[in-house]
Amino acid sequence: MSCYGRGDNWLFFLVGGVIGAGVALLYAPRSGTETRENIRQLATRGKTKVQEEKEAIQQRISDLLNQISSKTDELIRGGTQLAEEKKREILAAIQAAKRAYEEERQKLEESRETT
Repeated sequence: MSCYGRGDNWLFFLVGGVIGAGVALLYAPRSGTETRENIRQLATRGKTKVQEEKEAIQQRISDLLNQISSKTDELIRGGTQLAEEKKREILAAIQAAKRAYEEERQKLEESRETT
């Protein structure tokens, strides 16, 4: 498995293309001024492409971070809601136990009074 992502592969492709085009221009039968101008143009285009790819990658990362944040918030809300439900269940069980205790205590007191 490669340690490079798809964005890295495009970057390598672009850099390789720019280098290859630069070498081809150096061996082309043109004047030095024309060759330098072509190299500048290629470098500018390459820089623009790299910047566009960088921005696209940054946007994808931003989108992923937003998705992760949203999912985390959902999980936290779900966990908080579950905790509240369990808290209510426990409090209801405590109240039921208190009522049962009081009922049994009253029965014991009544049975003592009748004996």
